[in-house]
Amino acid sequence: MPRSFAAGAIGLWLASLPLASVAQQAVVVELYTSQGCSSCPPADAFLGELTKDAGVIPLALHVDYWDYIGWADVFAQPGFTRRQHAYAKATGSKMVYTPQLIIAGQVADQDHGVEGIWQQIKAKAESAPAVGLSVERAGETLTVRAEALVAQDHPLAVQLVRYTPEQVVTIERGENAGQTITYHNVVTSWERLAEWDGQAPLEISAAIAGDAPAVIIVQRAGPGEILAAARVE
Repeated sequence: MPRSFAAGAIGLWLASLPLASVAQQAVVVELYTSQGCSSCPPADAFLGELTKDAGVIPLALHVDYWDYIGWADVFAQPGFTRRQHAYAKATGSKMVYTPQLIIAGQVADQDHGVEGIWQQIKAKAESAPAVGLSVERAGETLTVRAEALVAQDHPLAVQLVRYTPEQVVTIERGENAGQTITYHNVVTSWERLAEWDGQAPLEISAAIAGDAPAVIIVQRAGPGEILAAARVE
C-alpha cells in the first residue's frame, strides 16, 4: 500500500490549484482507491479538487483487495480490481496498489507529488487530439460519433461510464476507523459499448437511463491510452 500522497503536501498544493487551467481536451483521471487504505484519504480529497476543473474528468474506482483488513469498501467492485490489474499487466507489472492514478489510460508518475501529477494532466490536455468525439442524448437514447484524426493501428474500445458525484461515508472499522470521508465521482458502472477499428467514422446508439452523470471514453484496447472522452450532457 504505497504512501505516495502526503496529506500535508496535498493540502498546501490544493490551496494554489490553478482551476480551469486545462481546457484543450478533456483528460480522464482514474483513481484506484479503497476505504480500507489509510493512504487513500488525501488522494480522495485531491480527486475532489480535480472535479472543480472543467477540463478534467476525475473518476474514482474503488477496489476490493483491502476489504479483508476489517472494512469492506461499500463502493468496491471486482470489475474495478480487474481493470487495475489489466493496467498493471499492460505495463509489464504484477503489482497493484492504492492510491494509484491513471492519467488518460497511462500509469501516472506519483514520485514527484501532486504538482508533478498536475503537470502530467496539463501535458495530456495540451497534446493534439487523436480522435474527434461527440455525444448527444435524447431521452433514454445516446448517440456517439467518433472519427480518427490520426491513423490508428490498434482496436479501440468505446465505453460508457456512470458515476455518483458525491457520497459521504463514516468508516467504522479498519485502517480508517472513525473517519467520515467525502468521496467524489464514484464510478458505479463501466460498460463497453463497442469495439472500433478507427478506420471509418463511427456512429452508434446506446440506451441510457436515469439521471446519473455519464462519460463516453474512447480508449486503446488493453487497456491503453485514452484518446478521447466526453461528458454526456
